[in-house]
Amino acid sequence: MKRSRVAFAIIATAAISILIFAFMAPQWIGQGFNWGIITATVVGLAVIAFFLEFESRHVNTKELALISIMGTLAAIVRIPFAPIPNAQPATFIIICIGYTFGPMAGFMTGAITALVSNFFLGHGPWTIFQILGWGLAGFTAGILRNLKPNIWVLAAFGLVWGFIFGIIMNIWHWASLIYPLTWQTFLITQLNSIWFDTIHGVATALFILILGKRTIAILKQWHNRFFWKNINNEPKKFDTSNT
Repeated sequence: MKRSRVAFAIIATAAISILIFAFMAPQWIGQGFNWGIITATVVGLAVIAFFLEFESRHVNTKELALISIMGTLAAIVRIPFAPIPNAQPATFIIICIGYTFGPMAGFMTGAITALVSNFFLGHGPWTIFQILGWGLAGFTAGILRNLKPNIWVLAAFGLVWGFIFGIIMNIWHWASLIYPLTWQTFLITQLNSIWFDTIHGVATALFILILGKRTIAILKQWHNRFFWKNINNEPKKFDTSNT
């Protein structure tokens, strides 16, 4: 098993243990436990594990350039929509890229999106959670491709990720700003953002339904032109008969 996968398994176990401990022992808060810092550290280590996995694949410069361009594009389209709460085309683009180019390309695109766009919108402890949220959206989209979904399934996938992304961001808010850390306060934190998460999910699904086929078709042309294969050890040509 690769070192990055071992590291990710350890980090996932630690994250679940910390979350359970925070629920079961809220009275310990204030006795030297800063759960915001602890949670951000665990998420940061998980992101590093993905970066190590990406680095171990020995991606060439042409593929790195493509990922950088795609991530920057997703970041640019996020900025004009910032005044509209959670209606972000960035999630749609990340999903399309992950679907076309594979899991690791999708994760790296999501990571770049958060890093670049937050230079304009503001960095903070939430950035690492955005990296994980958008990165996992792109990563799982690459896995979903193996099931050969139609555009409606892909839209439903985008809808679900609007809520999952919200849960990830709410964990940061809950661990850093809420006291005490209990099941009740966690549930209230999630419910308070339900409308924003719904907007995010619905907007992503609509972007996929309206622009998804055309966007994926364009990305497939890039995929075939540059013979994308090193990141996921996939065939050179992308089957354009799906989606």
